Amino acid sequence: MTTNTEQRTTRPAIIPRITAAQKTRRSPLAHRATDERLGRIVRVLMNHATVIASGTKIAEEIGTTRSEIWRLIQQLRHLGVDIAGHPATGYRLRAVPDLLLPEMIAPLVKGTIFAKPDAKNFHHYYTVGSTNSEAMNAASEGAPEGSVFFAEEQLAGRGRGAHTWHSARSAGVYCSVILRPPIPPSDALLLSLAAGLAVHAAVADVAEIPIDLKWPNDLLLGGKKFCGILTEMNAEATRVRHLVIGIGINVNQTKFPVDLRDIATSLRAETRTEWSRVELCAALLKSLDREYRALLADGSAARDSVLKRFEERSSSSRGRKVRIDENGELEGVTEGLDARGFLQVRTAEGLRTVLSGTVRLIE
Repeated sequence: MTTNTEQRTTRPAIIPRITAAQKTRRSPLAHRATDERLGRIVRVLMNHATVIASGTKIAEEIGTTRSEIWRLIQQLRHLGVDIAGHPATGYRLRAVPDLLLPEMIAPLVKGTIFAKPDAKNFHHYYTVGSTNSEAMNAASEGAPEGSVFFAEEQLAGRGRGAHTWHSARSAGVYCSVILRPPIPPSDALLLSLAAGLAVHAAVADVAEIPIDLKWPNDLLLGGKKFCGILTEMNAEATRVRHLVIGIGINVNQTKFPVDLRDIATSLRAETRTEWSRVELCAALLKSLDREYRALLADGSAARDSVLKRFEERSSSSRGRKVRIDENGELEGVTEGLDARGFLQVRTAEGLRTVLSGTVRLIE
């Protein structure tokens, strides 16, 4: 999930309770999770980076045959992993692959709610319909809190409403996490705002570039979108059963479809530097863990902190003339966020609370 192709929407960033039929219906574009053996082969080759690892040795370490190792090596090469060698001489990595494999990320997020034994809560796909769809289905089937779904490419990445997202293969971070917070549905927007702050902090951990938050779920560089967040939940009237936060970050994209060129950008396009997606993804999960734990532990103080920091990092949340597409157009000047995280806009008719919609700046 990277750049949202939407130009107009009146759907909220938080999508409420889904029906029983929706919970059980599988996406037609669902794909099987990546063969775990691919990640284990990468890990073996990384552990023997200074020598050539024979097919026999790799087969012994992951518990398969030499012929199967050859097939899996060919699959990894097809996926862009630079592996030298052949069955007669053995194999070695020419470079550490920048793939969002559980074996690559799990050691970097120890101590977080996403750190589980053997990384069993990490689910990786080379191609998938939507990580959010996979996560929502898994959550309804009992997947534990802290489960993470990564994809190298999405065929049906989703934004708000029925809009799609452009997800270039192995160029962005496309991930969704399952949370089970003991909160009422009315507080869910705060988690979406906190996720935006987590992305802001994760990028700041890696490089110093000016990032702008735009309510409710966009992050901008130079006025163009490089990250979007989609939060979906299954809830009763007074409590959230489970909640999925999907985050898409344009990382190393150098070009975009024609209809997105004027509104989309990437970290690489803005910095002229190629980024490590693994490093950024680990920083994101650690930052998201900090925000989530604080909200659950500190109550009203953490809530106030999220609202205050979001406003500080957003050039458009206060004192900016805007147009809101929300069941018709609304114009006015922003006056910050209310206690629930909704945007307040001063119009000619008085103060309005914006529950959903696309914010457009008026110069």
